[in-house]
Amino acid sequence: MVCSAAPVLLLAMILPLVGSPVARASPPVPSQAGGESGQQLDQERGTGESVLVSVYVQLDFLNDTWPMTLSSTLTLPPALASSSPRTLTGLRLTTECNAKHDGFTYCACLSGYQWNASVCSHHPPCQFLHDYHPCSCLIFGPTEAGYCQLLPPAAPVSCLPAVPGTLRLNTWLQVPGNTLNVTLLTSHETTNLNWFLRRTGSPRPIRLQPGTHVSLTSSQGQAVLSICNISHQWQGEYMCCFEAQGFRWELYHVVKVPLQATEVARLPDQLSISCATSPGFQLSCCIPRTHLGYTAAWSPGQRSEASLFNTPGDQCLVLAVQHCPIADTIYTCDLQSPGLTPVRVPVSVTIIQDGDTICPEDTSAIAWNVTKAGHVAQAPCPVNRMGLVKRTCGPDGTWGPIHSSCTDAGLLALLQRAELLWAGQGWPAEEVPQILAQLLEQTVVVSSPSDLLALLGTMTFLAKVVADTRIQINRSALEALLKTTNKVLDMDASSLWTLAHAQKPSAGSDLLLAVETMACSLCAQDQPFSFSLSNVQLQTQLLGPSFPADYRVSFTTQPPLQAQIPRHSLAPLGHNGTNVTITSLMLRKLDHLLPSNYGQGLGDALYATPGLVLAISIMAGGQAFNQGEVILDFGDRDSTLHCVFWDHSLFQGNGGWSEEGCQLQTGNASPTTQCICQHLTAFSVLMSRHTVPGNPTLELLSQVGLGASILALLVCLGVYRLVWRVVVRNKVAYLRHAALLNMVLCLLAADSCFLGAPLLPPGPRSPLCLAAAFLCHFLYLATFFWMLAQALMLAHQLLFVFHQLSKRQVLSLMVVLGYLCPVGFAGVALGVYLPRGKYLGEGACWLDGKGGALYTFVGPVLAIVGVNGLVLAMAVLKLLRPSLSEGPQMEKWQALLGVVKALLILTPIFGLTWGLGLATLLEEGSIVPHYVFTILNTSQGVFILLFGCLMDKKVQEALLKRFCRTQPHNSTISLVSYWIQIHGSPEVRSSVPQHSQDGHS
Repeated sequence: MVCSAAPVLLLAMILPLVGSPVARASPPVPSQAGGESGQQLDQERGTGESVLVSVYVQLDFLNDTWPMTLSSTLTLPPALASSSPRTLTGLRLTTECNAKHDGFTYCACLSGYQWNASVCSHHPPCQFLHDYHPCSCLIFGPTEAGYCQLLPPAAPVSCLPAVPGTLRLNTWLQVPGNTLNVTLLTSHETTNLNWFLRRTGSPRPIRLQPGTHVSLTSSQGQAVLSICNISHQWQGEYMCCFEAQGFRWELYHVVKVPLQATEVARLPDQLSISCATSPGFQLSCCIPRTHLGYTAAWSPGQRSEASLFNTPGDQCLVLAVQHCPIADTIYTCDLQSPGLTPVRVPVSVTIIQDGDTICPEDTSAIAWNVTKAGHVAQAPCPVNRMGLVKRTCGPDGTWGPIHSSCTDAGLLALLQRAELLWAGQGWPAEEVPQILAQLLEQTVVVSSPSDLLALLGTMTFLAKVVADTRIQINRSALEALLKTTNKVLDMDASSLWTLAHAQKPSAGSDLLLAVETMACSLCAQDQPFSFSLSNVQLQTQLLGPSFPADYRVSFTTQPPLQAQIPRHSLAPLGHNGTNVTITSLMLRKLDHLLPSNYGQGLGDALYATPGLVLAISIMAGGQAFNQGEVILDFGDRDSTLHCVFWDHSLFQGNGGWSEEGCQLQTGNASPTTQCICQHLTAFSVLMSRHTVPGNPTLELLSQVGLGASILALLVCLGVYRLVWRVVVRNKVAYLRHAALLNMVLCLLAADSCFLGAPLLPPGPRSPLCLAAAFLCHFLYLATFFWMLAQALMLAHQLLFVFHQLSKRQVLSLMVVLGYLCPVGFAGVALGVYLPRGKYLGEGACWLDGKGGALYTFVGPVLAIVGVNGLVLAMAVLKLLRPSLSEGPQMEKWQALLGVVKALLILTPIFGLTWGLGLATLLEEGSIVPHYVFTILNTSQGVFILLFGCLMDKKVQEALLKRFCRTQPHNSTISLVSYWIQIHGSPEVRSSVPQHSQDGHS
């Protein structure tokens, strides 16, 4: 039916031409009706036969009298009128147009006619519905004209068009969680096939693309749309648009999804109330808008009033209970739709009785009514926020903390839109920039952890869409992303980020991954691109097929942050003329928002980061390139560093720092910290929070102390060379000095090796460095094990007085303990940790303190110090209460007292040294423990010379005898010991003359 107000009509005239050639196209001429005729559309198939020619005529009407004008005689175009006789056999209206004042014409097809597909593709629609371009009304320019064509008939006797396809559903009523299959069966070849969904309550169709829920398949004669895990968000009218036979076709089917109880929002879902303070209350249940026409009712509904109100996305039924029930009652919201199983949602109302423990009314922040102990009070969110506010009433009648899930409605809408876009609803190339722009505007409303998580979730979904669809974003969209990131990094860590991490530990890692993914998706025409804000700096560069030099980038940080990719890493990407895009992104403060997770090799130590994360990505031919050498310069960092990257796959997807593939570059000419990594991702450096910055004074003290220790140990060896035969006259003295001599030899070799190790090239590939680390490990352990041998020998002398071992037996056990045990520990550490690359520490020829190798040294040392402490305590107690019957010979007592004095001095020295070593790790602010630790640890040889050798009375007597040639007087201890030995047992007395004689020989 044609609208009577139409000022312009297009008519199609079907003319049988008989006997003469068809006329050529002629220029338009004015028609009798005041319009102009168009050109011939169909050409003659031959001469001398009858054919049909379609000619359109444009009629312009100045008033509403067009039916009368149409009934009058029309003058044919001159080309047709001059030919042999023709008969006009049919005249039908095809197109209705409305001419605007600007010269453009809006034209629509009448029933039975349609625009040709080519016309549809070359003219804009009158109404643009998002990414759906309907072909019903088209706009023509002032010099353009067009008409609708007759659709192909279904049958010779039918006036209905023959649709070249049918649309089928597996079922129109879908069960939530099932898979929907919509199948298009075609009888003709189809092109430009697209699927759309007009969701409930949305006037605009949404284009469906492959996603996590949507899959599209096609074969000869059919195309299938499959949607898995369907829910109410996928119900609505499905459209299949395609082109066939020169026309554009649209087929429709409506899909409905029944409501589920989990989709019904109740406020509250439980309630405890005191009838004395609150005689009435309200209950509400809200459902999403659906096609199914659900009706809601509350039961029981006596003495209550129910009212219906609508929100932008929901339909709610509120029950106002006027009078409090006498006993506990369960109210039910009944939702029914014809032909479907009713949905019933219960709300439990508990009546507070006299004597019940309650939490009192609280109106400090939110109005909390009187609540029964053990129940949860609920309150609605403020305006424009969605969720619930909950507070638990404890068993003792005290209020618990407030838990709020209230989230800004705008942020939730963007989150849902981004999630559905990832699922397959929408056109990513258009919607991703739109959502990013709106997200930037929404950052000002972030005021709770729920808001922050909704914002981060939206960014995460958008990044997944970009990665899955491989779309590119324009400059304005990228700027919106970076501005949003800058504001997010400025948000308060204590009130927002800490609580957000408690709810979702991967929040910081998700932000990093989202920004990384979208930052490297900038379209080529917008490059190079540079952007800088307080927390975000970005630089992109488009490289041609040839790479004349290394890629270098620097950022304006303090100290400057620089990165370099050698040319040999980029060269393989330039084949076949492929353009390469390198994106460098620097983020401040993000490292402090990432969880403190450390991968294998970093251990459980506490680390600090410099406040910078550098992410580098390379795109070549639309593909991400993750392998390649990159050199990073983080500036002058005065501490022990670890070159690390953020591995998003660690710790069950929460992410963590890893040093795999990265190492600290040493021995270079640069005074700054440089890292070399063999892959591309987000990099940073870890610094031990308890590591003292490089201190020249400490280094000088360490070198001087080791030098003094080596010199003292050499002096000790010289002393033993002079007095050895004098001081080892009995078994106890021999064993004690033998243990001390081996300890001196081991410590001398260890200190020499440790002092010379820095001169060797570090790293596991250096055999000399590896040998130095193994020797230091073995020799220092041997020093402590020989000390343990002394302690055990003293313990045996004190506990088993009458059960003496032979000198050969004791010496054999001491050798096994002093050398074989250290070799075992050192060999196991080498065999276990070297294949893993965790044997040597970074930049030093010593054990790695992160992977466990260092524990094979620290563990035995601490155990030995503990045993020595027990033996020392036992010796002191034994000497405080001596037994005359147990007294050994005088020289044996002197030897035992020498051992006690040695342990009394050496054990606290060793224990205090390592105790201060632990203090350097636990104490952050003071540098004093580091100085004390360095002095004591490097001066062990001096202490052994003084307290283990020179303070020994036999050594002193031997030295005096050798250099002064005089006989020293016996000390009081010697006289007393001799008296005790003389008045001891007969066995002892019988041995005294011989021993005395030996002592004066």
